[in-house]
Amino acid sequence: MIEHTVCFSLLHDAGSAEEKEFLQAAVTDLAPIQGVEHFRVARQISAQSDFRWQLSMQFVDDDAYRAYNEHPDHQKFVGTRWATEVVKFQELDFIAETPS
Repeated sequence: MIEHTVCFSLLHDAGSAEEKEFLQAAVTDLAPIQGVEHFRVARQISAQSDFRWQLSMQFVDDDAYRAYNEHPDHQKFVGTRWATEVVKFQELDFIAETPS
């Protein structure tokens, strides 16, 4: 299982209609893509980070994750919304490990 996360800040003011529209577009455009599981939008509350938002989702394997990245709806969202409205971000992808 791959957990794909991205923490980010938008150019929009906190609580603005534009911020809400961006987040809703992420849900509408990305969550339904085949292979996406457990899609979540979360707001950052720690003073230790200046990222305001997080998107996270899970994929059963590398093929599902690759298909998501190549999917036309994902590519369109990245090209039309992400590229113009996100001012900074950090992407992190995880697989669970059992310490031995």
